[in-house]
Amino acid sequence: MASVSINQVTKQFGAVSVIRGANLHVEDGELVVFVGPSGCGKSTLLRMIAGLEDISSGDIHIGDTMVNDIEPGDRGVAMVFQSYALYPHMSVQQNMSFGLRMNGNEKADTERRVQTAAKVLQLKPLLARLPKQLSGGQRQRVAIGRAIVREPQVFLFDEPLSNLDAELRVQMRVEIARLHKELQATMIYVTHDQTEAMTLADRIVVLRDGLIEQVGSPLELYHNPANAFVAGFIGSPRINFFTGVATEYAEGHQLVQLSGRGSAVAKVATTEALPSGTLIKVGVRPEHFEIGGACGFPIKVDVVEQLGSVSYLYADTTSEYPLIVARQDDGDHRSDELTISIRAGKALLFGADGNRLR
Repeated sequence: MASVSINQVTKQFGAVSVIRGANLHVEDGELVVFVGPSGCGKSTLLRMIAGLEDISSGDIHIGDTMVNDIEPGDRGVAMVFQSYALYPHMSVQQNMSFGLRMNGNEKADTERRVQTAAKVLQLKPLLARLPKQLSGGQRQRVAIGRAIVREPQVFLFDEPLSNLDAELRVQMRVEIARLHKELQATMIYVTHDQTEAMTLADRIVVLRDGLIEQVGSPLELYHNPANAFVAGFIGSPRINFFTGVATEYAEGHQLVQLSGRGSAVAKVATTEALPSGTLIKVGVRPEHFEIGGACGFPIKVDVVEQLGSVSYLYADTTSEYPLIVARQDDGDHRSDELTISIRAGKALLFGADGNRLR
């Protein structure tokens, strides 16, 4: 396996900048997930690592080798795509071994690699089957097995689970996490699904408009986002945002009067006091509300999403961004009118430019 280094990489399509000065180092054996909204450049960046897209400027190293001008097949990478791209007339074994056979690899070594990959992916009972005889999850495992037999330095995954139904996606996330632990492989994984990113990643790379917004562990991005975009993108259900005005500062906490919420006040832990009257944005995770409180505000619950161990209460559902409150109980809160408040020190502050105020 090998590390991957991306240094000041850009990608232009005519006058359009798709990747704008990306810098990233992926450690040997690390699983890094690129995540972001559609069109942010995550798949383009992955394809540049693979050699399927040319680099406009900058350089990419795999291990100690700069690979800018090296052909994709010689970079030591294997890619798993959204489409399984299996040959329908070939068995699982033939699909997995096809690339090695076309490259003239020794027959005994090819068989060894296929058997090893089949054991890791629990495909041994399926080696004689055709793709049409497999489920979607099994087909995706065959596609991953085809990558494993190449024994690459780096695995690249481009939204490999997006064609699967919800239950299969959960199963395959577990499979890929187990595979990474077993192979100790360097993996770079692209997805638009932040739940996949949170589940799989050692580190997450959040992209927006061709820029890397933040890099960190899943919990680091969840609890300490660098800006409002990262805070809003990471976390399910999403974070709640309020506008407000800074008031007094005391004992390491900034008090914020929430706009349009009566006398509601957020008490936010910060290192520096803000000038009174400063307009700011307050972010609150659904689990950081509590029922009642002297500085709370009333809501009317419109919809309840009951998931067993937790319920999500939705208010203001006619607005663009409904208010979401998490409750750890079994109550049926539909049509309830509640007073809620923000737990002291749990809210996040963001300036007018969207950057985090700490």
